[in-house]
Amino acid sequence: MSKSHAVLKFLRKVHLYLGVFTAPALLFFAFTGALQTFSLHETTQGTSYKPPAWIAELGQLHKKQTTVLPVRKPRPEAAGPDRAPGPDRVPGPDRTAVAAAAAAVGPAPAAPSSPRLKSHLPMKIFFLVVSVGLFLSTLTGIYMAYKYSRSKLLISGLLLAGAGLPLLLLPF
Repeated sequence: MSKSHAVLKFLRKVHLYLGVFTAPALLFFAFTGALQTFSLHETTQGTSYKPPAWIAELGQLHKKQTTVLPVRKPRPEAAGPDRAPGPDRVPGPDRTAVAAAAAAVGPAPAAPSSPRLKSHLPMKIFFLVVSVGLFLSTLTGIYMAYKYSRSKLLISGLLLAGAGLPLLLLPF
């Protein structure tokens, strides 16, 4: 056997074993990435959507490598008459000073017309297709690893190690 043939054979085995070991992580990231593409892992301002706990935890694991969800501070509601004074509602004598300072500066410049918001849907659809492609490609790679490998026990061990090692590292 020539040297280049031996190197190629070695590289194919390395590719096979690394691919099988990393396949569970690739499946995980492809799946959770698809969920995150459409913000299914978090609440969105202005909607009543509340993600299921398992999706929120998987999204947190994908982004921060922990399942501990941060405690979100409640968003302040619109200031009403019973709310604490804001910067535009200064109590007492300072109110007149603020008004006088504002009059001395002059009228506020007209706000420039806001640019039209872009639709991110085409990009989101593209990344969903990428996630699905990565997921299916990884599954077919696992299938081919079993179909064309003589050492199915080694393939199974690497696959289980690739799935189990992150679970063992999760508490740290």
